[in-house]
Amino acid sequence: MNDGTVRGRVADAVRGHWVDTMAPDWLRPYARLARWERPIGWRLLLWPCWWSAGLAAIAGGRPVPDIWHLVLFMVGAIAMRGAGCTYNDLVDQDIDDKVARTRSRPLPSGQVTPFRAKIFLVAQALVGLVVLLQFNMFTVLLGIGSLAVVAIYPFMKRVTNWPQLFLGLAFSWGALMGWAAAFGSLAWPAFALYAGGILWTIGYDTIYAHQDKEDDAIVGVHSTARLFGDWTKLALIALYGGATLLFGLAFFGADAGPAAFAGLVLGLGHLARQIIVLDIDDNDQCLKLFRSNGGYGWILFAGLVADALVQALL
Repeated sequence: MNDGTVRGRVADAVRGHWVDTMAPDWLRPYARLARWERPIGWRLLLWPCWWSAGLAAIAGGRPVPDIWHLVLFMVGAIAMRGAGCTYNDLVDQDIDDKVARTRSRPLPSGQVTPFRAKIFLVAQALVGLVVLLQFNMFTVLLGIGSLAVVAIYPFMKRVTNWPQLFLGLAFSWGALMGWAAAFGSLAWPAFALYAGGILWTIGYDTIYAHQDKEDDAIVGVHSTARLFGDWTKLALIALYGGATLLFGLAFFGADAGPAAFAGLVLGLGHLARQIIVLDIDDNDQCLKLFRSNGGYGWILFAGLVADALVQALL
């Protein structure tokens, strides 16, 4: 057993995080199950929700997105991302035990039993349910509908080269939720935003998956990183370019103005830089570029919020 397991640490966990420095010993394995020390995950889940709320504000002629909805989406993203990670680890115990980066995680290392992990999963899901019930009934039913995609995602890496597609279907669902929460229905700009979010997710998670491609090949796990290989940069041009076009279509459909499109152009520059500097064999850089997509989310959201405010004032 490696030192990381003996000391209750996880090899791929963030060092010096409050989970290590402030959380009580009994909570730390559960915090790592939920990836609380890695907020980039819930932020990437949150951005499509906030983009959708910003787009709905523009379409509805409001100066700012509904603040209460933004708070609910944040709490829900943290809870459901944690629940998703816990569920994923329960499903992937056998695979995680064979991969160097993941074998010291709480379940394969024995820091948490499967039974206790399931209780923790239910507790997080209940928090998400409480959040969901604050919205209108259409949005509640729409949120429940996402569970089917969430349930099958962990199994996709065993059967298809495109598990990142299914991650995109799940992680971009918020692009529908923000619009539905504002209007109690859906319209085509929300679907365009959702489709763009899927392509964006495939792109950034392909970069992330390059960290594990050697171990994945050994244990038989599929990914777009393995599929694209040396063609990854060309694939990212298509994915990020397609995402930008679909986001632009969504903005156009919601009658967005120059500020929103300025944010989209700045965001495209951010994505282009990822592609230009990417070294698929540099694991540290792949992780850094993956995390930088949190900044991309801010760029698009800031443009949408600025546009809603400007249009309301004119």
